[in-house]
Amino acid sequence: MRLLSIIAVCILALGSCNHLSNTNNNKPKLVIGIVIDQMRYDYLYRFYDQYGENGFKRLMNQGMNFTYAQYNYVPTYTATGHASIYTGTTPYYHGIISNDWYDRFQKKELYCVSDTNYSTVGANDASGRMSPKNLKTSTIGDQLQMSNNGLSRVFSVSIKDRAAILPGGHMADAAYWYDGAIGNFVTSTYYMKELPQWVNKFNEKQIPAKLMSSDWTLSLAQGEYETVMPDDGPGEKDVFDEGKTTFPHVFGKHNMSEKLELIKNTPFGNELLTDFVIDLIKQEKTGQGKYTDFLAVSYSSTDYIGHAYGPNSMEIMDTYIKLDKQLSRIVDELDKNPGKGNYLLFLTADHAVKPNSAYLKANHVPTGFIDINSMERTLNAFCQKQYGVSGLIEKIHDGNIYLNHDIINKQKIEIHSFCLNLVTHMLDTYPEIATITTKEKLKGKYPERSMSNFILNGFNPVLSGDIIFELTANYGSEDNSTGTTHSSSYDYDTHVPLLFYGWHICEGESNQEVYVEDIVPTIASLLHIQEPEGTLGVPIIKPFKKY
Repeated sequence: MRLLSIIAVCILALGSCNHLSNTNNNKPKLVIGIVIDQMRYDYLYRFYDQYGENGFKRLMNQGMNFTYAQYNYVPTYTATGHASIYTGTTPYYHGIISNDWYDRFQKKELYCVSDTNYSTVGANDASGRMSPKNLKTSTIGDQLQMSNNGLSRVFSVSIKDRAAILPGGHMADAAYWYDGAIGNFVTSTYYMKELPQWVNKFNEKQIPAKLMSSDWTLSLAQGEYETVMPDDGPGEKDVFDEGKTTFPHVFGKHNMSEKLELIKNTPFGNELLTDFVIDLIKQEKTGQGKYTDFLAVSYSSTDYIGHAYGPNSMEIMDTYIKLDKQLSRIVDELDKNPGKGNYLLFLTADHAVKPNSAYLKANHVPTGFIDINSMERTLNAFCQKQYGVSGLIEKIHDGNIYLNHDIINKQKIEIHSFCLNLVTHMLDTYPEIATITTKEKLKGKYPERSMSNFILNGFNPVLSGDIIFELTANYGSEDNSTGTTHSSSYDYDTHVPLLFYGWHICEGESNQEVYVEDIVPTIASLLHIQEPEGTLGVPIIKPFKKY
């Protein structure tokens, strides 16, 4: 009887893939990755009843839904998330340890994709002085290109520059992002000398200005939003200088140049990106050639809105109801070009987010923050008292403490005992610190596909600090009396959606523990190509076979 049950389950699983047996392709025509900036896993279910049938629901119900997908490193930021998704590894190997970090050699902070060797294409400003040079490993797009000597094409688009550049990798045919100063999509001379004609024509339509001529109104009746906070919930920012944080949001106090920048903070930013993506699919004819193409899409407005209003706000709920329609538009277009059964799609997020601190306080949940500038002064004062010399703490950035090795060596201070004294002092002084370790203790250890050591997985031997710490749950390194943030190893920041849909993907749901690093080896396995160097993940979907 048990054997019959197993056979029945197998027949059902294969049956859900029967529509794929009509395609003779041994590879999809197009792979498309959709990353939603700051999307919590639970948004799939909290807003499920308000979604239409052809957006999130279509991917969830007709694809493979991994309900326990996690990040396993800190800090959980946009740049690190996108790099990890598309390389299949962690900052230890790919080198993107944050959105920006302190460079101990140049004695200054560096932005993750900044590169003054290149210029902007599409604007007379510095918005395109960018490249992926700081990404130390290849991406799945790079591997696809190398598998056929560049006959595949790779495109990457986003509102944010880093969310377009890092997914595209080193060999992308093009990466485009939005320049809010002029309201156009731009790129870098790293990719091309001039914008394609279709991009120029898209920019000439002045879509951002047209979108921002309308107010931000609710998609549904206000009563449909009862599962989130009231419209003026604790800790919401007045982003548009309205004197309120309630709907409708109007932009009348801002001139057009300001509105072009503010579109990022509205659902119109997602609509703008969708318009651009659909135009790209049509104009570049992605997935219509002999070889598999790759398209990386990252929605950023969700992050801007989430930071300002928080995950329990009416604004974030309405944003996802509207984003659901944009996803439906993209999938509808893919069903036409390159056609049903010809594309493989995955959807995930680069990180999630914690609730507003004001909301937590109002509900008696412990929360708070440590002022990092104050910490830096306090630790330097301690060092001055203990060692009689100032300036031993060079910089504190994103939980990394960088020591001034020039002074330490000159004063002949023994580094091991110095770090131990500093760690002990920090634990005695800051009860908000949950975990702390030193670079010396991490030497000789390597990251793992697990959540056993978040700091080690996010550590880079060259770029990270001498001492690394993380704060306790719901604490941060900035005052979030309004708005909220992310970066931690706690589930509110690490648990994200992961959906696969389309070519050779069976319908199903799994609550097995998986990681974003598993996405790339899964795609590589399905495409039968080499995964990027440094990949820690494993394939989590078996290739479909036609019997």
